[in-house]
Amino acid sequence: MPTAPEERSSFDRYARGYHSCLNQALAATGENTEYFARGRVRWLAQCLAQLSVMPASVLDFGCGTGTTAPLLLAELGCKSVLGVDSSYESIEQANQTQSRPGIRFVALRDFHARNEFDCVYCNGVFHHIPVSERLAAVDLICSALRPGGIFGFWENNPWNPGTRYVMSRCAFDEDAITVSSAAARRMLRRAGFEILRTDHLFYFPNVLAAFRPLEFMLRKIPLGGQYQVLCRRAEG
Repeated sequence: MPTAPEERSSFDRYARGYHSCLNQALAATGENTEYFARGRVRWLAQCLAQLSVMPASVLDFGCGTGTTAPLLLAELGCKSVLGVDSSYESIEQANQTQSRPGIRFVALRDFHARNEFDCVYCNGVFHHIPVSERLAAVDLICSALRPGGIFGFWENNPWNPGTRYVMSRCAFDEDAITVSSAAARRMLRRAGFEILRTDHLFYFPNVLAAFRPLEFMLRKIPLGGQYQVLCRRAEG
């Protein structure tokens, strides 16, 4: 899901076929984009519940065509979700198909917020942002959060061979530069975030679904298909 301004035109090309392209790549796992999106959002919801955090406002940073926004609204129990993305075509499609009470979308270029959101969700975005621009993107997210706000940073795990295979089959991932969980934590700390936990999920494809209850016990082993770094903006 794109956020870097430099990638705007390339991701505009994929806006209409993003999910079909990704679902083709994910076919090897036996699952589709909805399965993974629901798993990520439910995991974030569980983490927030353990912190006794009930966010009223959520920012979906790099929302793409907006399909995760309804999940965030429903699973997190929030009042509003704002999706932002650098791809104007994606935002246009999101407004056409996903906009509803409590959900809206704006282009990243038109996004201006400070101390506004209780929680930020971001998935698979930073491997598309040039390394030299990543800290600026984290700073933008930090400034959008209220002091004490929570950031759920999700990324593809480059240590997982299945993830690397899926990315190799995605046309829009051709130039991706992956981010390890260790590198993500360093970046987030540098921006002033307090790291609360790191969890690795999605170990087993559908053919091994019987083993998925074990994922809770494996979450600290950095081999899952994706990981979440949960962090908090400093209160001061």
